[in-house]
Amino acid sequence: MNIVNTKKAPAAIGPYVQGVVVNNLFYSSGQIPLTAEGTLVEGTIEEQTHQVVANLKAVLEEAGASLETVVKATVFLSDMNEFVPFNEVYGEYFSAHKPARSCVEVARLPKDVKVEIEVIALVRA
Repeated sequence: MNIVNTKKAPAAIGPYVQGVVVNNLFYSSGQIPLTAEGTLVEGTIEEQTHQVVANLKAVLEEAGASLETVVKATVFLSDMNEFVPFNEVYGEYFSAHKPARSCVEVARLPKDVKVEIEVIALVRA
């Protein structure tokens, strides 16, 4: 098991890591809309989703993967009424390549953000 850690995404704020690679698969921890410096991106679901994807891209790159190698995404929304604008931004990043995905509404997310995403991706050999 290889631990993935990059300064281009926010540091873990608890007893976990940004991600791990096991047998050529990358498993990310959930990413929320924090900048790499740890500043919370407040604002619309669209703004928060762009930051979450930027974080995912950074940890994926560090792992030797990319958005194009994501096989599964799990999305947590604080309000399913924001699904349509979330999905529009998500679709900007996953248009030609569409991984499997789950999307659920949850009662609350860390720091009261609107969106959290975790992914599983293939690592380039």
